[in-house]
Amino acid sequence: MPQHNSRSDTARIAGLAWPILIGQVAVIANAVMDTMMVGRFSVTDLGALAIGASIYVSIFVGLNGVLQALSPTVGQLYGALRHAEIGAEVCQGVWLGLFLALLGSLLLLFPQPLLTISQASPELAAKATAYLRTLALALPATLGFIVYAALNHAMGKPKMVMALQVTGLALKIPLNALFIFGGLGMPALGGPGCALATAIVAWLVLIAGWTILRVHPFYAAFRIFGRGFVAPKWAAQKELLKLGIPVGLNYFIEVTAFTFMALFIARLGENAVAGHQIAGNLATLLYMIPLSIASATGTLTSHAIGAGDPRAARRIGAAGLRLAALVATAVGLLVWLGRAAVLRAYTPDETIAATALPLLAFIGCYQFFDALQVTASYILRAHKVVFAPTVMYVLTLWCVGLFGGCVLGLDLFDVNPPPSISGAAGFWFSNSVSLVILAAGMLWLLKHTHRKPLAAVA
Repeated sequence: MPQHNSRSDTARIAGLAWPILIGQVAVIANAVMDTMMVGRFSVTDLGALAIGASIYVSIFVGLNGVLQALSPTVGQLYGALRHAEIGAEVCQGVWLGLFLALLGSLLLLFPQPLLTISQASPELAAKATAYLRTLALALPATLGFIVYAALNHAMGKPKMVMALQVTGLALKIPLNALFIFGGLGMPALGGPGCALATAIVAWLVLIAGWTILRVHPFYAAFRIFGRGFVAPKWAAQKELLKLGIPVGLNYFIEVTAFTFMALFIARLGENAVAGHQIAGNLATLLYMIPLSIASATGTLTSHAIGAGDPRAARRIGAAGLRLAALVATAVGLLVWLGRAAVLRAYTPDETIAATALPLLAFIGCYQFFDALQVTASYILRAHKVVFAPTVMYVLTLWCVGLFGGCVLGLDLFDVNPPPSISGAAGFWFSNSVSLVILAAGMLWLLKHTHRKPLAAVA
């Protein structure tokens, strides 16, 4: 493996991170665009979108996380120059994606048990149900694209993934306008209209991605195609699930710490949940910055592990943590100073803006800690250390963050918290505290992991 110093490691991480960031921003921009466009259709549709999107994201992200088991496995094989074995892993990843798509689609088609958590009005529940059932058509395609993206990211080839994600966003904007507001003979569908646009774009992007895998000469060495019919193999599925289920739980816990907030905040009224939806959109968009750095750091770390170079693995991890912390500090300051201007871009409604404004202050404050925890978690994942982080996520994001939010935001035990940390703000305050604790725990676990010898490539 070529020799690198910490400065070149930082440059390599940044070189991988920027296309990942642009691609992920394009993905999140779909949700931001949905919120902005539906918010101009009606407040009721925006509230239904907040509830429906919270449920969909909770399901999708958990399933997506399971498929992310491909990344460290393929990354280590790639670093070890065992190219011919990568195609077999991808084939088993496709089978896993099909099984997960079946499970997720059933949950989206019958979302009533999850909708009861929000105690939404019948009108909100009906619109949210229509939104989710339309997204059941998109889920198989989105999970199929995750396999394609995980393969490319694991090998340090994120630019084509980025190009397809940006193209998908460009296609979705006019389709959103058509299906949400109506036109060309189409009725105005409101919130469910953006789900229909999502489904169409998801299938187009999937077809394009897998066509590239089929025809581009770079992928020939990995023998993804030309194997004939490849049946699912329990041993391979078991290995993917052994790594993927904890990762999926990490994703699920991390996202539901935010998305379940929307379901509980919905009890506080339409304005409260609409304000939370805006804050949640911004938080998710900003999260893509440390996430891209974390993903790039994890990729390069897995290559070093596959090559049997523990010193490089530790050095790359340290460089990624420093870069994430520096960028997050700058982002947090910008959010704090510019939160009022950001809100004006989201909504012209002064009541909703006033509800969202204090929530954005929390977003600015926790950026540093969120960046540290996600980068550390990706480095640990490259080492295939996944169980202990899952336990930490449960104890912090759910027990401290979500439960604490219910105590303060809904005043479960009549503690009468001050207005600054009550209502929707109570949920955001508790979540911020949980991220501080989680970051400390992840860094401790990473230090402990680095003291152990590298595990052999699976």
